[in-house]
Amino acid sequence: MRELKIFSGRANPELAREICGFLHLAPANITLGKFPDGENYCKIDEDVRGRDVFLIQPTCPPVNDNLMELLIMIDS
Repeated sequence: MRELKIFSGRANPELAREICGFLHLAPANITLGKFPDGENYCKIDEDVRGRDVFLIQPTCPPVNDNLMELLIMIDS
């Protein structure tokens, strides 16, 4: 079985921790933030080559911010 990596956005990190606990995995390291102009940024802090990657990011309010963060995570 290939190694899993589970990354969490900022919308619900507790959900990601619960999922990781159920799977006996540590959440993968990711750096998320905003530039001074309000634009989101994302840096994946782990090697994901050849691994199955799952992103946990609900699109609850504020929907625009959470959806954009998810899209930036996907692009990273």
